[in-house]
Amino acid sequence: MFTAQSYQEAYKLYTDILQNQEAYSPAMLLKMAYITEGMGNYEDASLYLSKYYDHNPSPKVISKIKSLTDQPDLKGYTVSDSAQFFKLLTDYQQPITGIFALLLVLSLIYVLAKNKTRQPKYLIPSAILIVLAFLSNNFLLAPQSGIIKESPTIIMAQPTAAGKFIDKVNSGHRVIIKSSEDIWYRIDWDGQDAYVKKNAVSKL
Repeated sequence: MFTAQSYQEAYKLYTDILQNQEAYSPAMLLKMAYITEGMGNYEDASLYLSKYYDHNPSPKVISKIKSLTDQPDLKGYTVSDSAQFFKLLTDYQQPITGIFALLLVLSLIYVLAKNKTRQPKYLIPSAILIVLAFLSNNFLLAPQSGIIKESPTIIMAQPTAAGKFIDKVNSGHRVIIKSSEDIWYRIDWDGQDAYVKKNAVSKL
């Protein structure tokens, strides 16, 4: 349908797949962004591009999102070597953990086969592999991110309307969601904990 330029029908199917089946591909997100931009729905277009950015972070995507939202100073979009490396690790978290687990089993088999259990130096590699497998399984997790979808959105220092005011922003900013508290999300904002109402944020 998309190739035949039946964009409305294609968009309905894409939306059903995304919302009801909770599945998508990067290519599908780009098509949804293209369609919604053509419809003049820049808010949804920037949302789909932000989802795409989670899989393919690049300056080109950031530039397009800033253009759609007409905000050159959007927060939460950074492309660095360290961020790219961590994303690579999180993408391959299960294989990495599996490799550590396999090496641990082989190490233990070697120690038992050679009857080296009473010699601590032969147990050191196994201990290191246990630590690495634990860290990989529990800490190589991509943080939950979201995009602010309402304009204006108030960012507070405490999860209450009577708390300290931090900032007022428009839609498009990308945030890291740390936890959920009642009607609020605890987020990272400029390196500090802050709170924003859940209905103002779409999870990516």
